Amino acid sequence: MISRILVPMDGSEMAERALEYALENHPDADVTVLHSVGGPTMMMGQAVALALEDDLEEAAHERAEPIFERAREIAARRDRTCDTIVEIGHPVRPIVERSENYDTVVLGSHGKHSEGVTRQFLVGNVAKMVFQRAPVPVTFVR
Repeated sequence: MISRILVPMDGSEMAERALEYALENHPDADVTVLHSVGGPTMMMGQAVALALEDDLEEAAHERAEPIFERAREIAARRDRTCDTIVEIGHPVRPIVERSENYDTVVLGSHGKHSEGVTRQFLVGNVAKMVFQRAPVPVTFVR
């Protein structure tokens, strides 16, 4: 029985679908949303901007809050709640490390930075690495 689910979210439509899937298909499970702030982007803008902050942890929480608010809205529509965790850096490592404390990971098949010209290069990169490394079952949602 699945009682604890980790749902990584990056602000993408696919991540929101993953949360909706977890909430709908596991109505009795505790759901935790994880967001990694300051991960590498094509131009490194977010990582550099975060590194320049005086209080790195506070800045990470501030940047994660819009995603957490959206997650809470999605959960509230189903009369549910979700816990939240913010991490700093590339998302794969914290997802894999934290997954040890959950029964499963539910994530979008590709994320926010998988659009346009770079789509072929980036589609599913995080999802693929999580699938290969996570010690628990992983469900992809599209």
